[in-house]
Amino acid sequence: MGDMEKWPEIEKAAAGKRRELVLQGAAVDGRISSNGGLSSAIYSLTLLNYLEVSQCPSLTEIHEDIQHLTNLQSLILCRNKLASIPNVVGHLKSLKVLDLSVNNLGVLPEGITQLKELNTLNVSCNSLEVLPEGLSQCTKLSTINISKNHITSFPADFYSERLDLLSTLVASDNSIDQLSGDIHKLAALKVLDLSNNKLSEIPSDLSDCPKLKEINFKGNKLSDKRLEKMVNGCQTKSILDYLRGKGKGRGDADGDADGARNADRGKRQQQRKKKEKVAEEQDEMEELNKMVVRVLHVLDAPAALTVKVSAEVKDVRPYLVCCVVRGMNLKPGNALKRFLVAQTKLHDDLCGKRTTATIATHDVQLLKVPLTYDVKPPTQLKIVPLGRKEMTAVELIRHLQLEADELRKQKKRQNVTGLHKYLQILQGKALYPCLVDAEGHVISFPPITNSEKTKIKKTTKELFLEVTSATSLQTCKDVMDALIVKMAELNKFTAEHREEVGSDGEGDGPQEPAASCETSSELIVEQVRTVDQDGNLKVVYPSKTDLSNDISNLTVIW
Repeated sequence: MGDMEKWPEIEKAAAGKRRELVLQGAAVDGRISSNGGLSSAIYSLTLLNYLEVSQCPSLTEIHEDIQHLTNLQSLILCRNKLASIPNVVGHLKSLKVLDLSVNNLGVLPEGITQLKELNTLNVSCNSLEVLPEGLSQCTKLSTINISKNHITSFPADFYSERLDLLSTLVASDNSIDQLSGDIHKLAALKVLDLSNNKLSEIPSDLSDCPKLKEINFKGNKLSDKRLEKMVNGCQTKSILDYLRGKGKGRGDADGDADGARNADRGKRQQQRKKKEKVAEEQDEMEELNKMVVRVLHVLDAPAALTVKVSAEVKDVRPYLVCCVVRGMNLKPGNALKRFLVAQTKLHDDLCGKRTTATIATHDVQLLKVPLTYDVKPPTQLKIVPLGRKEMTAVELIRHLQLEADELRKQKKRQNVTGLHKYLQILQGKALYPCLVDAEGHVISFPPITNSEKTKIKKTTKELFLEVTSATSLQTCKDVMDALIVKMAELNKFTAEHREEVGSDGEGDGPQEPAASCETSSELIVEQVRTVDQDGNLKVVYPSKTDLSNDISNLTVIW
């Protein structure tokens, strides 16, 4: 048996030119154990931008050939038993997310400091005693988690103005005994967790961090007992105010011998006040413009949807990604119309009038799961198209062609509606793609229509989104990314512009007055896995490489 045959996930990733690969769990761990490590074939998947190998206690090392995966943006190697990481990891110049948490690492390779695009580093739950010098070279770092190690101090260059994007630093449950006053140089710092360490002092300079919103120093035996009491019970602002006052008092007591230092501190306090004012204004603007998308992982959703994909779709319309969205408020005013108009615009533009990709939306409450993405002969594919009675695909196509011909006779070609424009996409196809529910009903017939049975309405609270394509998996992901970003924009607009419920005439009952309290515009996107007929993972959306476009006012919480 060849190496690929022992590793069907790798074989399928290679054959399908996939950009994601997830290997996890007992079955994979068994193969790693018998193989003496990961299959060497994995390092030939040079198109990968997301690689996850997790929950495999037999995995103790990663081969240096990892350096060949230069397109990787996310490398997730958590919950294994890795004792070391090769220094050549520094060759992965596109890497943005590196997760090495819950392993047996005693040291990190210096190569990590060469990852110029890195924005998230998680090395929590290891046996690290030091961090490599040079982390300040990773100037795009925004989140660092080094909790639950044996680290005693931060590297000398860590307190650097070069790390001007570092907003979250979690270093709890270590042995850190000193925090330098240079911490104020981390101007973007918003969250600092140093709980359960060995600190005896908190530098007053910490109060010069203009954006700091959340600090945690619980579990440290501080020499200032008043401060220790505050740390265990007070809010961040109170602690920072105390540190600020303490620093000012100390400066007055030092006398003329330290005049220069005090003058420098006074100048820095003036700069801090200016920075604080600018930061407050920026935060206010960010808060006003912020769109929040929270990702709910499959593992955190016991009833998570899974879509099975039949092998036959390969020659028809092979690519599919799905997800569930909660929190989309379609009830007020024209919210539903705005969403449908936005979907149509995406179809016309990004989807190339559905030739590149097709979007379909469903009401989750009306779905009969599990779902299967399959193909059927045109005579056997039956659907209740939107706004029509049940018919076969053949009958629907015939109806649409007759309608299109009638419109042309009337010389109103410009008025040909959406569905008529897409008929040529299916010409010459012996099988048509379709999404089928647990009862055998077709709920989606891409790229033509989806079913009246699962149609979204104003009262829809959870949406099942699907994007299909004959072009590529990445095309599906790009379209889904754009759809979710657009939904976030629309939801924010709806929350800010109070409208009467049902004002566009689509409500099921009498109009209701607009709610007086402010509605949250946060969207929750639940991951959906698509699997093959044997249950092997094909893709999960969203993954860490999705929704990663640099949209300044979009916050994605993983």
